[in-house]
Amino acid sequence: MLTLLNFLTFLGKGEAFPILFSNNILLILLLVPLMSIFILFFTSSLGNSFMYKFSLGSTAISFLLSLFLWYSFEEVKGGFQFTYTLFLVPSLPFGLRLGVDGISIFFVLLTNIFIYLCILSLNINTYRLQEVLLHLLFLQWSVIASFLFLDILGFFLFFEMTLIPIYFLVLVWGSRERRIRASYLISIYTLLGSVFMFFNLLYLYSKTGTTDYELLLTLNFTEEDQKFLWITFFISFAAKIPLFPLHIWLPEAHVEAPTLGSVLLAVLLLKLGTYGLIRFSLPLFPEGTVYFAPLVSTFAVMGVLYTCLTAIRQVDLKKIIAYSSVGHMNVVLLGIMAETVEGLQGAIFQMLSHGVVSGALFFAVGTIYERYSVRSLKYFGGLTYFYPLFAIVFLIFSMANISFPLTSSFVGEFLIFMGLFQHSFWATFFASTSMVLGAVYTLWTYNRIFFGNIKILSLTSYKDLDRKEFSLFAILIFVLFLMGIKSYLFLDTMLVDSINVLEHAKGGRIN
Repeated sequence: MLTLLNFLTFLGKGEAFPILFSNNILLILLLVPLMSIFILFFTSSLGNSFMYKFSLGSTAISFLLSLFLWYSFEEVKGGFQFTYTLFLVPSLPFGLRLGVDGISIFFVLLTNIFIYLCILSLNINTYRLQEVLLHLLFLQWSVIASFLFLDILGFFLFFEMTLIPIYFLVLVWGSRERRIRASYLISIYTLLGSVFMFFNLLYLYSKTGTTDYELLLTLNFTEEDQKFLWITFFISFAAKIPLFPLHIWLPEAHVEAPTLGSVLLAVLLLKLGTYGLIRFSLPLFPEGTVYFAPLVSTFAVMGVLYTCLTAIRQVDLKKIIAYSSVGHMNVVLLGIMAETVEGLQGAIFQMLSHGVVSGALFFAVGTIYERYSVRSLKYFGGLTYFYPLFAIVFLIFSMANISFPLTSSFVGEFLIFMGLFQHSFWATFFASTSMVLGAVYTLWTYNRIFFGNIKILSLTSYKDLDRKEFSLFAILIFVLFLMGIKSYLFLDTMLVDSINVLEHAKGGRIN
């Protein structure tokens, strides 16, 4: 660790960084997975071992680059940094601009670390390994591009591209026959929302002659235009979040998807909806935000209560975590709509925390499924006797799922409810019941799996966590407690840009 810090100091303060990276680090972040896809496509003859190690090394490089990007980011300055203009068509007078701020930088980091962990969780005997790796790298490329592009057109293009790899991961590597229906549901809901975003994009360009985000921030739209553009954007984002009642596709997708598919859905794809709302809807259309905030907050509160009550009734482990994810993302939405500094910072922090906790829980369920090929609670009981290490790991992430102090979720939800209370007492009251109801289904699930009578007939494996599984969970536990104990490392970086978003959203008046 000391060697890494010395190296980062040398790059950040010496002459190496200007020479090696200059202002091209964002372009390099996009090129690394793209070049890896190209190399993997033509090296299948070298065997699975080479492809696995190469992909692991490629994603490790991407993670280190994003870590260095965070290290070099000037949090006091804020705003978009390391900007780069990409001219896709040289004959056109404009290009698509890349940039990263204190908000998007953490989602780039989250993307890279989880793609690395997803590849780490594989092995050289994985079914159709080359195709899995290609889909994972393509998803990494498209998600990072979505977070980096400072152009609505660029965001839309890569927002749509994320559908391709997740569709095939569910369709080809899904665990049951209903995977075909699940992949169709993902496509239909995503594309339905995208129709509104595409229409929004055309309308904006016809009105302003540009899709550049920073230029659009300087323009004033009429109140009618703002309401129209806000709701069309919101529908496309609401399907991704997903907001109740547009959440139907998510539990189905999680249940049918392989472990990797469930992890990536929860960690990355759901974040695109809330990120789009923070990046585009709030600052560009403030009048629309004020007008629709009561309606959206009402649906979000209904979503929180509904998903908690529904999760209590589930017996499939993936469905429990899926409904829990929907509930947490609806709490995030309440924090965004509160339009307070605490609420917005809490929402962004909780998005990151949810990615870590939910992703870890899906990895944990995948660990159980790999040993027993079943996820129903009725087959489990007393696993603590045979898997003591796994029981401790699962307990840590279960506590994080109910926002236990010292975990990342506690910081995120505390800030959200603090900001939401300034906005609406009743929304805070009803939404906060999720902490109690969440504890009910989380602790009940843990008790059913690890305590009680041992179901001997269901036990076919007695192997606790192996070295690879323990390494994966250890990384996530470290991140979980780092965010919970050293939360200021994240909050300080995103503070200036959170204020900037709210200044645009409230015309300079911030609570």
